[in-house]
Amino acid sequence: MSKEKLNEELQASPEVAVEDGSVSEAPEEASDKSAEEAPEAYDPEKELGDAREEIAGLRDRMLRMAADNENFKKRVERERLAGLKYAGEIIFREILPVVDNLERAMGQGVIEGADAEKNLSALLAGVQLTLKSLTSTLEKFEVKAVESVGKPFDPQQQEAMTMDASDSIPVNHVILEFEKGYYYKDRLLRAAKVVVSSGPK
Repeated sequence: MSKEKLNEELQASPEVAVEDGSVSEAPEEASDKSAEEAPEAYDPEKELGDAREEIAGLRDRMLRMAADNENFKKRVERERLAGLKYAGEIIFREILPVVDNLERAMGQGVIEGADAEKNLSALLAGVQLTLKSLTSTLEKFEVKAVESVGKPFDPQQQEAMTMDASDSIPVNHVILEFEKGYYYKDRLLRAAKVVVSSGPK
């Protein structure tokens, strides 16, 4: 081989080497990029610490909620007991004026210097007003009397004390009441005690 050809090949080979160098550099750049994009290494201790913190927070929340729930139940129970204890307060407040009227009637029934007839009529008028006041108070709380006299005997709401003959009242109808029966709303509060007709004599 001549020297000229050899020189030409040597001059040509650095260019190839440069080209080869540029090609050989490409994989290194790609590996650097892949190293940057790769995810961080898994750290089990950090993961465990995070999990423990989360568990502690959830446990704390659970204990607080349980305490709040217990306090709520206690408060509701206290209010329920107080409601039961003072359930009759409204009714008694309404009945107190009836007591006042009875006291006034008793005072009016004995007037000095008046004859017995006037005293008796004053007492009767006072008692009638008191009875009217008490009846209206009961109606306010939906307590109603059972109408029994002259009506068929009903063992669901009446209690027969005795039977008596009657020409005017049919058989098994109520002649008179010893005690009135009462309903509270739709429930029987007290059965009426009655005398039932056994028919004509």
